[in-house]
Amino acid sequence: MPLNKLKKYPELLVLSSLDEKSRTKSLRGIFDRDIVDNENFKFMGKRIYPIKSDGILDMDREFMHLTTEEIEEVDEKGVVVKRRLYDSFRSERLHWIRAHTDGQVKDSDIVVFSVTERNQCKRVDVVRTYIYNKTRKYVIVFEPQTRNGNSYYLLTAYYLNKKYGEKQMKKKLAAKMDTVL
Repeated sequence: MPLNKLKKYPELLVLSSLDEKSRTKSLRGIFDRDIVDNENFKFMGKRIYPIKSDGILDMDREFMHLTTEEIEEVDEKGVVVKRRLYDSFRSERLHWIRAHTDGQVKDSDIVVFSVTERNQCKRVDVVRTYIYNKTRKYVIVFEPQTRNGNSYYLLTAYYLNKKYGEKQMKKKLAAKMDTVL
């Protein structure tokens, strides 16, 4: 939907009336414009890259993380299976990422902080940097690159629409580091 490319923060993208194919095409247009084709995709002067998959920058995986949420289901054998489903809350705010990384958001209480947390998949402690828009209940998550210190991986971005969301952010804020990495 070309109209969505005209949307600016804090407006929401219009997606509910679109079929899945049209919705994906519209979201992909925003994603490509703001992230893939954006040579100036930076935060705090550091270049932002998509997360890697098997050592390769993976734009499709990044797109998936920004427009879907992970859910757990029990299959017919009683095994818990994780899968990702379209998330309207994340998707209709996809264009908010660029507004936040470019520092264009002036109407909200924004907190930027880094915190050490456990990566459950890799079973190691990692540092994550958050942009937390307290006013609009929106979060962007980066992983600072320690090798060169001049870049981030964009992990995900989401709207705090779950009951536990703001409580988790308060816990992270309480444990924040003294400096933003």
